Amino acid sequence: MAQGDQIYVMRDLAGMPGLYQHHGIDCGDRTVIHYSKAKAEAEVSRTSFDAFSWGNPVTTVTQPEVYAPTVVIDRAKSRLGERQYDLFLNNCEHFATWCTTGRTESRQLATFGLRLDQLNLPELRRLAEADRHSHSPEAARANFQKALGDIATAYATTRTDQQAAQKDLDDWHRVAQKALTLSREDLAREALHRKVAAQKRVEQLTAQLSDLVELELNLQRNRAFTERRLGLE
Repeated sequence: MAQGDQIYVMRDLAGMPGLYQHHGIDCGDRTVIHYSKAKAEAEVSRTSFDAFSWGNPVTTVTQPEVYAPTVVIDRAKSRLGERQYDLFLNNCEHFATWCTTGRTESRQLATFGLRLDQLNLPELRRLAEADRHSHSPEAARANFQKALGDIATAYATTRTDQQAAQKDLDDWHRVAQKALTLSREDLAREALHRKVAAQKRVEQLTAQLSDLVELELNLQRNRAFTERRLGLE
């Protein structure tokens, strides 16, 4: 690692350890500029290397074309104090990649999918029912923002899976019909067997989407209640 390098460390998400990459810019002096979440609202900050790494291994990102190290550092410094974090549009990787290449991209967001079975459902349901353990406005707001972000990511991934399963269902239906027109009952039976499996998958994913929508609605209702109770409105 050297001055101007884009680096990342694995962080936890929804109670799952080492699930996503947290990116930053190495300043070359044992400090890192990154979207820090040390406060209630994420902010581009310059912190110590240890505060960035949390004692975990740090990896350097290899980009095909990058600015000179001094330019990277200047770009990172130009956004110090920024508080415009957005998981889908302006996350820590978007920021670091923009500093090094000028492109606002997040590779892991394009390939990473948080699924329902990876969520910390007990914690999310506790928040949906009542946030009795948050005694400060900052903690309550952070809890709800994180929970709603996790649910949104899980919903997007589950929706993609459902659409793929529906396509499989339609494809196997067509294969079965074609096999019957060719008097290939053996192929038709196999296609129908796969169609039934795809149908079950569609139903399962549809039920998961429904569960996520209900969970989000409950969270939204309880967030409004908690904000009134803690005077956040």
